[in-house]
Amino acid sequence: MNSRRTFLKSSAVAITCANGTGTAEEPARKVGPDKLTIALIGCGGMGTHHLNLLAKHKQLNIAYVCDVDANRLSAAAKIATDAGHAVKAERDLRAVLADKAVSAVWIATPDHWHAPGAILAADAGKHVYVEKPCSHNVREGRLLVDAAQRNKVHIQVGTQSRSTSTCAEAVKRLHDGAIGEVLVAKAWNSQLRRTLGKVKPTDPPKHLDYEAWQGPVPEAPFYANRVHGSWRFFRDYGAGDIGNDGVHDIDVGVWGMKFGALPNRVAALGGKFFFDDDQEWPDTQYVVCEYDAGNGGPKPRQFIFEQRIWSPYVQEDYENGCAFYGTKGVLIIGHGVGWKLFGERNKPLEEMKGRADLSAHHQNFIDACLKGEKLAAPASVGHVSAGICHLANISTRLRKTIEFDPVKEIVTNSPDANALIRRQYRPNHWAVPKGV
Repeated sequence: MNSRRTFLKSSAVAITCANGTGTAEEPARKVGPDKLTIALIGCGGMGTHHLNLLAKHKQLNIAYVCDVDANRLSAAAKIATDAGHAVKAERDLRAVLADKAVSAVWIATPDHWHAPGAILAADAGKHVYVEKPCSHNVREGRLLVDAAQRNKVHIQVGTQSRSTSTCAEAVKRLHDGAIGEVLVAKAWNSQLRRTLGKVKPTDPPKHLDYEAWQGPVPEAPFYANRVHGSWRFFRDYGAGDIGNDGVHDIDVGVWGMKFGALPNRVAALGGKFFFDDDQEWPDTQYVVCEYDAGNGGPKPRQFIFEQRIWSPYVQEDYENGCAFYGTKGVLIIGHGVGWKLFGERNKPLEEMKGRADLSAHHQNFIDACLKGEKLAAPASVGHVSAGICHLANISTRLRKTIEFDPVKEIVTNSPDANALIRRQYRPNHWAVPKGV
């Protein structure tokens, strides 16, 4: 197999071509030509990863770091201060959003705060970079898209493969017809997660404002294995590993297949086959999504996802990835590591290696805010990728095939399933999105 040594003349051209012409919520409004004053909301593992890159960026002024954990907040403030930023450490999101000097926010909170925080920020006139998945449920995703359009702000979702040059090159070749007509794609997520154990409720630690951490979700006792790092495995706070790592590979599938809406039906099976602990989402899952003719294409199409978070072994040469099956070949994109192209009768044609580029995704967002450039991963596409995760979880949970109306965004064959496209919120909490 020959290594592909020649990129397009610039990776920016590749990404622009692969991402198409943009989406409805991309606004004309821009901040200005020089610097962006920003705030980081959520200073945990991913937030700190963002901060270490953002603190060095010459086009950014970090005005705030914000977290409800005093230990994490002080650590983040030190990183920003050591990098030369006159940063304020703030525990209340509302105080950050009230500062008109802040033009944009990075949101790296637990999932249950993603859409509520991003919508509040958009309504305050801020551009938003929000981590994936961009929503906790289908309805929140739609409200997030509406908030971007209503406020004419950029909302970028943290699926950084969209800004990774090697991945953009692969998707461009797919769209240029390298493997012919593509009617089926399959994404997969293989991980080795740790057990969360079984614990009893306790008092929260003094450095954590647990009331604020819960935010708009229903009140619940504090469990040590449901907060930092492990919240994603519980229904109130996350979407399981499909919404954690799986959404990256699902998003590549959405991108490659040009899915502009949610599917017409979803059938999923799975459960806790391996772990005997407190986590609530499946450790094993198999999902089939069907797009009817007319839903983004002239023919029916199928999108498959499978997940095992106890067996980190490769399939299709990659631990995690997405494969596209065409009439003239197969394209396999590994998550953050490159891609391989096979022609007819499995003939190896090309291969390109690479890595996921978070800095490039940051730069795309910054250029959108300062120069009006198009976003690589706007809220509209993030909503589709996250929504597939949510519908898959609903189907798995109810063990029922979901018939879905992608225009009205409602389940049409099950009142129980339709109820789960929304969530229950804490009554009268200030962060509950309007219209839920």
